[in-house]
Amino acid sequence: MRELDLERYRARYGLTAVIMSNLAIVGVTIFGVWQLHGDKAVTVGVLTAAFTAVSSTTTAYLGIKAVSNTARAMAHRESPPRE
Repeated sequence: MRELDLERYRARYGLTAVIMSNLAIVGVTIFGVWQLHGDKAVTVGVLTAAFTAVSSTTTAYLGIKAVSNTARAMAHRESPPRE
């Protein structure tokens, strides 16, 4: 397997994992808010926690991906060409 193919698989499945986890968080949040029957104080807390979880997961993935891409680009620039 070539390095480019491996990187594509990592990006595809990493993004899929983030999207699936975000959808799971949204699903649990919708179920939780539905079970609260209009208790506004608790609903705000649940929605805030869900937003925090989704944004933290997405930001962590994007940050790790950016650092990984930068490190890979620097490593390719510094290494001598293969013959």
